[in-house]
Amino acid sequence: MAAPRYTLKQLEYFVATAEAGTFKAAAERCHVSQVGIGVALTELERTLGIQLFVRRRAKGVSLTPAGRHALTEARKVLSFASELQASAEAAGGQVAGSLKVGYHPGLGPFYLPDIMDEFAHAHPQLEMSFFEGAQPELERRILEGDLEVALLYKRGPGEGIARKEIATLRPYVLLAADHPLAVAEELSMDDLEDVPCIRLSIPLPDEDDFVAQPGAEMVHTSNFELVRSLVGRGLGYALLAQRPPESRTYDGREVVARTLRDPKADITIVMSHAAGAPLTRRAAALLDFCRTVGA
Repeated sequence: MAAPRYTLKQLEYFVATAEAGTFKAAAERCHVSQVGIGVALTELERTLGIQLFVRRRAKGVSLTPAGRHALTEARKVLSFASELQASAEAAGGQVAGSLKVGYHPGLGPFYLPDIMDEFAHAHPQLEMSFFEGAQPELERRILEGDLEVALLYKRGPGEGIARKEIATLRPYVLLAADHPLAVAEELSMDDLEDVPCIRLSIPLPDEDDFVAQPGAEMVHTSNFELVRSLVGRGLGYALLAQRPPESRTYDGREVVARTLRDPKADITIVMSHAAGAPLTRRAAALLDFCRTVGA
C-alpha cells in the first residue's frame, strides 16, 4: 500500500480552517502565518485532487461538498494519530493525548467539576476540551469526528452511535417544602394530576411515558436550576433524576425530594462514542472515572 502524500500538519491546518472559517483565524489558532496556511491547503487540494474550500475575498472560506466529506475523514486520521501517540505514552503508565468531550446541559454540573478537578489532576498529560449541546447535535459531531465522546441520557437507538452505561437513576418528585403534597414521603402520578408540571428538557428512554406527565405543562426548560427555583416558588412539581446536596434554590427557597411510586422507566446516563471502534485508552479512563462520580 502506497504511503499517503499528505501530511498530518496539512490535515491539522485543514481542520482548523474549516472550523475557524478564515485563513487568518486558522493561522492564529495554529500559530503560523496566513501564507503558510494557504500554501499547505493548496498543496493538500492538489494531492487529494479535490477542491476543499470555496474562497471568497473578505468573506472567508466555506467547505465544498467534497470538503465536508474530507473534513470528517481528516478528523478521524488526526484522532488515530493522536491515539497512537497516546498509546505509546500510556505504555509508560500515562493517559495522554487530546480528548474532546461533549455533554448535555443537564449533566454538566454533576460531572464536569469532578472531571476538570480530580480526573484532570490524575492525568496531567491529557488535554481535554468540553462542549455543551443538545443530544442530536452532540451525536452528529461524534459521527463527524469533531467530538470523541459525549455524556448524555440514553434514548432510542442512534445510528452509528455506541453507548456505554455510566449510571442508572430512579426519577423522583421535586416539590416546594411547603407544598401540601410534600407531607407524603411517596407519591404516585395520580397524586400529581392537578399540579402544574415544570418539565426539564432531558431525553428519556420512553418519551411518551413522560410527555404525558399529569398536570398542565407550565414551563419546558433545559435549565436545571430554573426548574428548582420555579418549584421552590410553589408553581408546580418536577420529575428529576440527579439530586444536588443543597435543598435550597438559587433564590433561597426550600425544596424537597419525594419518592415516585412505580415510575414507568429509570433514567440512564451514558457515554456515547462512534460505533465500530473500541474506546480509546483516554476515553475508557474517563468512563471509569465517571462511573465513580456520586457513587
